[in-house]
Amino acid sequence: MGGHFTMFGMVRPCAHSLGEKLKSRWMSHMCGLCLALRGDHGQFARIATNYDGIVISVLTEAQTPRERQGRRLAGPCALRGMRTARVSNGEGARLAGAVSLALAAVKVRDHVADGDGMLARRPVAVAAGRVASGWAEAAHRSAAGLGFDTGVLLAAAARQPGIEALAGPGTPLLTVTEPTETATAAAFAHTAFLADRPHNAAPLAEAGRLFGRLAHLLDAVEDQAEDAARGAWNPLTATATPRAEARRLADDALRGIRLALADTDFTDPALAHRLLVHELPRSVDRAFGAGPACAHQRPDTPVPGNPYTQDPPGGDAPESPRTPSGRGFWAGCGVFLALGCTCRLCCAEEYEGPWSGKVRHGCCHYADCCDLCDCDCCGCDGCGCDGCGCDGCCCDC
Repeated sequence: MGGHFTMFGMVRPCAHSLGEKLKSRWMSHMCGLCLALRGDHGQFARIATNYDGIVISVLTEAQTPRERQGRRLAGPCALRGMRTARVSNGEGARLAGAVSLALAAVKVRDHVADGDGMLARRPVAVAAGRVASGWAEAAHRSAAGLGFDTGVLLAAAARQPGIEALAGPGTPLLTVTEPTETATAAAFAHTAFLADRPHNAAPLAEAGRLFGRLAHLLDAVEDQAEDAARGAWNPLTATATPRAEARRLADDALRGIRLALADTDFTDPALAHRLLVHELPRSVDRAFGAGPACAHQRPDTPVPGNPYTQDPPGGDAPESPRTPSGRGFWAGCGVFLALGCTCRLCCAEEYEGPWSGKVRHGCCHYADCCDLCDCDCCGCDGCGCDGCGCDGCCCDC
């Protein structure tokens, strides 16, 4: 029931390939999103922080004149090893927070509707439903102050179950991905208005539409085997779409995003370009099991996913010999907070995932980088990256 309405979770950049300058900026946006959620919606809302939500903040800043790019000094945080930091502070971070919270509300409602785990118990489901409703209302209020209507996101999510119910063999896969595409197109386009560059709305809407398509496709590819084992609905299985066709659609989306960004008027495109032109293809390769995109990544080491979600990014990484013990939604939330407050999400060599119980690796031990010079800005398939400013490329181009 709408379980595959997906927006965030693809972009997990490598600290080594980003370089110090872009790594610092990327972390600034991540912390800015987290603190915007806390400031606008309370401490518990920080659980909606996710890697791809940062793209909204990054795109806003990339279009904003440098004199208007806000930063503020944030206090010590456990996820930064109790260090202070200069973090993104402005409308981009707040929009990213509102969008992330609205989609987190959708995800919780999906889990309630499906009766997942402890949510099969009525008292827990009622409480979770209230949390989701509160998040949706809070996200709407916050976004409205920025001129954005989260109703577009919620309406798109509401259409998803009906589309899935009607889908069958022969249904075009893009019919199923349409709601996600619509939601991401609206969010991306609104960054142009926040930055006072309305002429960017059209190309960014196109980039967002294709970003949403990728998010849905990769989620379906990664979950297909698990969904089959659980008897759960999966877009690829339901529409009888071969993985080769899904890969073709993903590659087309990557090319479309490159072209859309080339038509966008940026003030400082370096980080946005790095994330959407260089990191997204790696995400596609990981999802389709095309092998590690990183020379540092050992074949026997699973790539850690978003520290705020429980699923690994690819289905082909071998599992740890430990036996996972899945937790319910609320128990997982409690474990997540404990991991965060003890710095284990960042600093631990290994820890058990809050919800799945599977072995994960701390962010500081995650290396998805290019020692063997697989960085594609030296000859990236006609991308035209000369002078793109994507610092940290191992090719020194």
